[in-house]
Amino acid sequence: MTDEIDRANERMQEMLGDALREQARRAGLTGKSPADSAQWCQREGCEAEIPLARRTAVPGCQLCVNCQTQKEKGVRQ
Repeated sequence: MTDEIDRANERMQEMLGDALREQARRAGLTGKSPADSAQWCQREGCEAEIPLARRTAVPGCQLCVNCQTQKEKGVRQ
C-alpha cells in the first residue's frame, strides 16, 4: 500500500512540475532563471517562503502558490 501512495505522490509532483513549466512557458518566463524569483512571497501581508521547486519551475515568480492562485481568481472574476 505504501508503495502505491509513494508512486501516486511522485506522479503528482511530476504533473505539478509539468503544469508549472507550461504556465511559465505561456507567461513568457522561460528566459529567466530561478535566481530571478523571489525567495519570499512579495504579496503584502504574506511572509511565505517560495519553495525552490516553484522557483525552478516558474523562474521569475514573485508570489507563493496560494497568493498566485488568489490573484488569478481575482482577475478571472
